[in-house]
Amino acid sequence: MSDDVPPFDIALIGAGIVGLATAMALTERAAADGRDADGRGRAPLRVVVLEAEDHVAAHQTGHNSGVIHSGLYYAPGSLKATLCTEGREAMFAFCAAYDIPHERCGKLVVATRADELARLDDLEARGRANGLVGLRRLGPHEIADVEPHAVGLAALWVPETGIVDYRLVTKAMARIIVERGGEVRLGARLTGMRREADGIVLATTGGAVRARALVACAGLHADRIAALCGVPPGVQIVPFRGEYHRLVGPSADLVRHLIYPVPDPRFPFLGVHFTRGIDGTVHVGPNAILALARHGYTRGAFDVLDAAAIAGSPAVWRLSARYWRLGMGEIVRSWSRPALARALRAIVPAVRTADLAPAGAGVRAQALDPSGALVDDFRIVEGERMIHVLNAPSPAATASISIGRHIAERATAHFGLA
Repeated sequence: MSDDVPPFDIALIGAGIVGLATAMALTERAAADGRDADGRGRAPLRVVVLEAEDHVAAHQTGHNSGVIHSGLYYAPGSLKATLCTEGREAMFAFCAAYDIPHERCGKLVVATRADELARLDDLEARGRANGLVGLRRLGPHEIADVEPHAVGLAALWVPETGIVDYRLVTKAMARIIVERGGEVRLGARLTGMRREADGIVLATTGGAVRARALVACAGLHADRIAALCGVPPGVQIVPFRGEYHRLVGPSADLVRHLIYPVPDPRFPFLGVHFTRGIDGTVHVGPNAILALARHGYTRGAFDVLDAAAIAGSPAVWRLSARYWRLGMGEIVRSWSRPALARALRAIVPAVRTADLAPAGAGVRAQALDPSGALVDDFRIVEGERMIHVLNAPSPAATASISIGRHIAERATAHFGLA
């Protein structure tokens, strides 16, 4: 780098909701730390967000179910639990402040088998430990009071859960960043990076960018971006496609809120569930299928590099050996609407196979460690002049504002901006 001052203090990779929430937190701090014309105080941070695609929320953020999670599921004291609890209320407040349609609609978690009752007890205890104050245990008849078409042995009513369209949230965040003097550059895919004396130079498809420091929130490409930047990721991103259907016809009016099964603690996914969107459409799913492309939104999607990385990974083979029975069930429900309908009828018996219409898919960036274990908590690592978010699965969208503030605080300290 030349003797010129780098034009940006921090460059962020990724205009998904975590990257934009982080940039928003940094520009908020910058707005509060400005200096006057005489140079007193602290200069505002110069922030740019670099996005490979031609729009924000192009991948995980724009393909999720739109749930504002309560914090019920996560281990007390974990980063997930802490940031989800804080982020849930921050998200509700943000939506209210910027007139983004949202609803605190609540959800039921329903036990349909006797062996799920102890797990429901554990969930209730975990939710209370995470600060949920509105939890209520329901018996079979009380379930019908909340969801007239649902059945089960017992359930938890979780009123703190909500719904929103995260694409609208992300667009609002991008506008705020620009209004505060930051930049959001689309079509700027990172292709290389080099360090120089006073910062870094990022080569992108939109031109070179110079900055003092880097924060990478690259989602489906988090491990590759870290490696490209010389930071050993220590994990491999494995893409899981989650396929959704929507309820149509007579089944479309069967669900009032959100209805979830009791999750299997051996698996990081929540099971096939019912989600009423902010537009009133009820989606069911997703299942969880190992995808052969990181942007594999259709069954036939295939990427040679992504598939080779999966096939050549001992960690993936260890994962497959551990979960092959669960995986086969997911595959069956992916290809068979009757099988999906049977799973749904365990909770809502009136669902008809004929009323399941395909409704798109999302791809989850799941970090896998070398042992084949699925990384459960958020994982954020630091390097020289860098911070990399290497694992930010659900509830990252819910927690995004708190994740952004958390990363901004770490960046301020790590990059010497305090």
